[in-house]
Amino acid sequence: MSASHAARSPSALAGLTLGALGVVYGDIGTSPLYALKEVFHGGHIAATSENILGVLSLLFWTITVVVSIKYVLLILRADNNGEGGLIAMLALATTAVKGQPALRRVLMTVGLFGTAIFFGDAVITPAMTVLGAVEGIDVYAPEYHDAILPLTLIVIAGLFAVQRFGTGGIGKAFGPVMLAWFLVLALLGLPRVLENPSVLAAMNPLHAIEFCLHQGWVAFVGLGAVVLVVTGGEALYADLGHFGKKPIRIAWYGVVMPALVINYFGQGAMLLQEPEAIQNPFFHLAPSWAEIPLFLLATAAAIVASQALITAAFSVTKQAIQLGILPRMRILHTSVRDTGQIYVPFINWMLFGLVVVAVSFFGSASRLAGAYGVAVTIDMTITTVMTFFVIRFGWKYPLVLCAAATGLFFLIDVTFLASNLLKIAAGGWFPLLIGVCMFTLMLTWRQGRKMLSDKLREDAIELPSFLDAVFLSPPTRVAGTAVFLSAELGITPNALMHNLKHNKVLHEQNVFVTVRHHEVPWIGFDKRCEAESLGHNCWQVTLHFGFKNEPDVPEALAQLKSHGVQLEEMETSYFLSRDIVIPTIGAGMALWREKLFAGMHRNAAAAADFLHLPTNRIVELGSKVEI
Repeated sequence: MSASHAARSPSALAGLTLGALGVVYGDIGTSPLYALKEVFHGGHIAATSENILGVLSLLFWTITVVVSIKYVLLILRADNNGEGGLIAMLALATTAVKGQPALRRVLMTVGLFGTAIFFGDAVITPAMTVLGAVEGIDVYAPEYHDAILPLTLIVIAGLFAVQRFGTGGIGKAFGPVMLAWFLVLALLGLPRVLENPSVLAAMNPLHAIEFCLHQGWVAFVGLGAVVLVVTGGEALYADLGHFGKKPIRIAWYGVVMPALVINYFGQGAMLLQEPEAIQNPFFHLAPSWAEIPLFLLATAAAIVASQALITAAFSVTKQAIQLGILPRMRILHTSVRDTGQIYVPFINWMLFGLVVVAVSFFGSASRLAGAYGVAVTIDMTITTVMTFFVIRFGWKYPLVLCAAATGLFFLIDVTFLASNLLKIAAGGWFPLLIGVCMFTLMLTWRQGRKMLSDKLREDAIELPSFLDAVFLSPPTRVAGTAVFLSAELGITPNALMHNLKHNKVLHEQNVFVTVRHHEVPWIGFDKRCEAESLGHNCWQVTLHFGFKNEPDVPEALAQLKSHGVQLEEMETSYFLSRDIVIPTIGAGMALWREKLFAGMHRNAAAAADFLHLPTNRIVELGSKVEI
């Protein structure tokens, strides 16, 4: 359902707002489990009343400036046809500067790196949130400390195992679970704040400023943990297309922000009276009778938070495939009604393997916290940079206004990033390593595809002139329609030449189809299909898809009826060229990258599945291409 429908009906708006609570705010909503604890963890910052108020003030203003102002007010406006997220932002930014090819290339590379780093985030979040919840055992039953890791791994294994059934069913439970979670956050914090209202003084930003000035270097190091309160800010923008701006804003200002602030202030009020509770302030907030229900609810909330990132990883993968920056993968649709609900087996099990490695290697939420902030702050900084180019070159706002609007956020993001870079040795290298590996794969795939298409174009024959030559002494025509898929418009597909060479026949109708993926999320049916007659019952057809559209070629070709081309389903055959890439020493990429590209190309999912071609009507003809 789109946001425009939501505006018309209050019940639909309420439904979307509840859905947004579950999907958008799972990650940021579970931050109270570990954020305040991590700032004091490591013993650098003493739990004195000045420090507690200073840290609380920092947390409060970080949430206010980064989430309430930067994401909810400014960045939610930068939607790409209703869609958000780094790939949508990347498409907006590169389109805005398309007149400047060098700048466009730089932005594309930076955006690709941000997308690659996102996969590091998608590994750290499930590990961190589930571990953070399960570590409640240490507070309630320290004798079972050794059960924390096995229990965490069981929860994570279950979470990844259910992905193939789709999130439709579990998704319905997400909203109510998170609504209960946010109510409990507020209920845990409120009595403590009422007992010790002096904690509200932390709303004064002077406490944050004094803390930073007095503590200096220690405060700067502490910022690496402070940023944990806004992890999940990116998800708020990435899920824009699912819910629309209004439900996301209502959920934030009406439920999420008040609940988070009350809980953090409750933890602070308790610490002012019992500094020793710093070991795990969140779980110490609960009265003894509520310990087990809170532990179960925290685990459920952690599962919801992890699920949101896994779902986002699937949709980012699909968008990246359609923009040509990742090879085709098997994508399964888990819902008949909602095309956005997909399952990518390869990504699911790759993430699972890496999450298990993260949990087993780091072993505690505190050790993972170092790894967590790096990925988040890099993506936050890249989003701010992209926003500048969108509002300056896309929306044509005055330079001074653009620099002022994004400059402040850029300074904040870079400060947080610099603080987190100090944690590279302590675990920050882990998401960076995942990001660099993904980035290498993406760049290699993109460059390799360009080399492959350049090579094919070099050896290719123009389609119109080839057909003219063929029809000078036409071959035997057989009944039915042949659809030849070609990567390049106006070029003779290898499959056609092989078919003529081996079978010496031509079909009665021949349709040459080129599929184009564009840097916009959606392209409507009215702009889906362009056709041009080449004579002799041959047609050149271009099909247009956005990066969120489902590339269904037979469905799109049904529109050819309006051009007078009748395609009988049972009499149509689809011809594809399957190129085998041969790496060679010489120009192009380093040999190891060419070999990597050849391997990715060989293992990519079949184009036929990706384009929804009927499996019993496909003819594949192979050829070798040296790059």
